[in-house]
Amino acid sequence: MVQVAIIGYGTVGSGVAEVIERNAESIAKKAGQKIEVKYICDIRDFTDDPNQDKLIKDFSIILNDPDISVVVESIGGLKPAYQFVKDSLLAHKSVVTSNKELVATKGWELLKIAREQGVNFLFEASVGGGTPIIRPMHQCLAANQFDEIAGILNGTTNFMLTKMAREGLSFDEALARAQQLGYAETIDPSADVDGHDCCRKICILASLAFGRHIFPDQVPTSGIRTVTTEDIALAGQLGYAIKLIGRAKKQEDGRVFIEVCPALVDRASQLSTVDDVFNGILVRSDMLGDVLFYGRGAGKLPTASAVVADIIDTVRSENIHQSLYWEKVDEDFLQDAAQDVCGHYLRVACTDTAKVLEVAELVFGQLGRCESCGAYTAFVTAEQSQRDFENARDKLAALLPVENCMKVMPY
Repeated sequence: MVQVAIIGYGTVGSGVAEVIERNAESIAKKAGQKIEVKYICDIRDFTDDPNQDKLIKDFSIILNDPDISVVVESIGGLKPAYQFVKDSLLAHKSVVTSNKELVATKGWELLKIAREQGVNFLFEASVGGGTPIIRPMHQCLAANQFDEIAGILNGTTNFMLTKMAREGLSFDEALARAQQLGYAETIDPSADVDGHDCCRKICILASLAFGRHIFPDQVPTSGIRTVTTEDIALAGQLGYAIKLIGRAKKQEDGRVFIEVCPALVDRASQLSTVDDVFNGILVRSDMLGDVLFYGRGAGKLPTASAVVADIIDTVRSENIHQSLYWEKVDEDFLQDAAQDVCGHYLRVACTDTAKVLEVAELVFGQLGRCESCGAYTAFVTAEQSQRDFENARDKLAALLPVENCMKVMPY
């Protein structure tokens, strides 16, 4: 029998305990032996909880118990999660986590410690929640070289953009709906709407794909606060959907371009049909081409199921993921954002389409489609570097009132 400890008894932690208890028989068959939760560590009190006999408040009990071979970290954030995870690994205990901030910030260090100690540090649930992505990239696509990863990595913002598109809700109205349903934080939703959650996830995927740790503060990141119902309507007329996209692409010189931003996605793309709280992750590789991973990005039991799958993996074959790692390097291997090449969408506060086209073509050259809606006209530019686009945009803004601009994704 394998004994497990859970630190953090919130949504994910309680879900892990529930899944292990509810599916105990099938989990034992898959793991090759029974898995049992011995401790649940949390500083809070949980009166009349069915796991009352397992609740403790002192983490050192877990650390010093030789019978605990797997620790589940579900506290979230960096403090005290980072120290608890590091201490557990150094004590020769495997760790499973859903903590995206921890992996995105400290992943390289914790993976290094795990390799040195001969234990596992697994984090399937940190990116796709219940949707598998880490294991498929690491194992199923192991024969491939990765070229690009792009996706809808945050269910909250995707839900909001879906409501704005389908029901004509404003940003504030869509946020209120997401908060009412428990998708967005009521006090501070900035992690979702400002792109930080998506940034952490694309950092993890890019680090895994390209073998070098990418820190969130290195990634140009913007959220969906500037997206309006007018943008969504105009994008629809132009043949696009607006999504918050995290993407990382390997360049010909070996450097990596990475960013998070709201962007237009062609209606012909599979990503454009990923709606509501679902995630969609496009992985582009040399041998297999494009693969899309699709599923719910959050939720108590979907996320817990991914955590328990990692526990089973650890139990079934010790040190199964010793090849799962990436390195921290000092040299700069990220491409300057100004060099990124793509098309752009611009919305101008002018209803004279002919005038907008005349001025825009003078500044940008050949344009794509142009559409008007209400008091605005929007158009799409040809592909050009970000630096050239920004220079042209500034010239246009001196002649016409440019209200908003976004990238157009090449998929």
